[in-house]
Amino acid sequence: MANDSSQKKQIIIRAKDIYKSYGSLEVLKGLNLDIYEGETVVILGRSGVGKSVLLRQIMGIDAPDSGYVEISGKRITEMSQHKRFEAVKSMGMLFQGSALFDSMNVGENTAFYIRQHEPHLAEKKVQERVAEALAMVDLSGTEDKMPSDLSGGMRKRAALARLIVYRPHILLYDEPTTGLDPITSMQINDLINSTKKELNATSIVVTHDIRSAMVVGDRLAFNDDGKISHIGPKKEFLQSQDPHLQAFFKNAILTKELLENQE
Repeated sequence: MANDSSQKKQIIIRAKDIYKSYGSLEVLKGLNLDIYEGETVVILGRSGVGKSVLLRQIMGIDAPDSGYVEISGKRITEMSQHKRFEAVKSMGMLFQGSALFDSMNVGENTAFYIRQHEPHLAEKKVQERVAEALAMVDLSGTEDKMPSDLSGGMRKRAALARLIVYRPHILLYDEPTTGLDPITSMQINDLINSTKKELNATSIVVTHDIRSAMVVGDRLAFNDDGKISHIGPKKEFLQSQDPHLQAFFKNAILTKELLENQE
C-alpha cells in the first residue's frame, strides 16, 4: 500500500534490507521501512516479530547482521561509535518500562539527558528546561518526588518529560500504553500527539494497542514475521483483505468500529 502524499516529503528514517539474528533465532528478515518528515508511523504486529528490535537498530543501540539504517540521509550502521552518537543526538526513545533511574528524583531524571547532551548549559537554564518539560506532561511541581512515589501513568509522563527536555526531532515509543488503564492510555496518546506538534517531530510508535494506533498514527505498518508486509494510511490499512491483517484485527466488528471512527 502506498501513501502518495508522503512521497513528496523528505525521508528521515530509512531501514533497508535489515536482517538480525540472535544465535539461531532469526528476528528481522529483510525488513524495509521509510519514515517521512513530520509523520507518525505506528508499527503493529504479534509478539516476537522484532518490533522493539527494529527500534534498537534505528537508535544505533544494536547493529544489523546485514542491511543498513539511515537517519536524515546518514548511514549510521557504517559509522564509528562516536559519529553514530552524534548522528542520533536528535533522537529520543520512550522505553516500555519507562526506565527511570530509581535513585534519582523526577527533576534529576528529567535533567539527566540534557546534562549528557548539553554539559555546558547553565544550571539555572537546566532547571528552567526541566520545569517546562514537566509542565508539558502535566507534572509541574513533582521535581522532588521519587519514581516509587508515582503511579504507572505518572512514570510514563515523567519518562516522556525526560525524553522531550532536550527537544529531539525524532521520537521513538516502545509500547507507550502497555499496562495502563484506558483513561491513562488516552492521556498518553494525547501527549504523544501534542509532543509531536510542539517539537515538529517525526515519530515511530511500536504498540499492541490498536485503538492507540488509530489515535496517534498517520500511517500504520504491519510487521509480519520480521518484515513490513503492509504500510499505509489508517483507513486503507483497515480495509485490506489480507488474511494475516484480518486475523490480527481478530474480528470484523472491531474493524468496522475502527473504520467508523475514521469517518
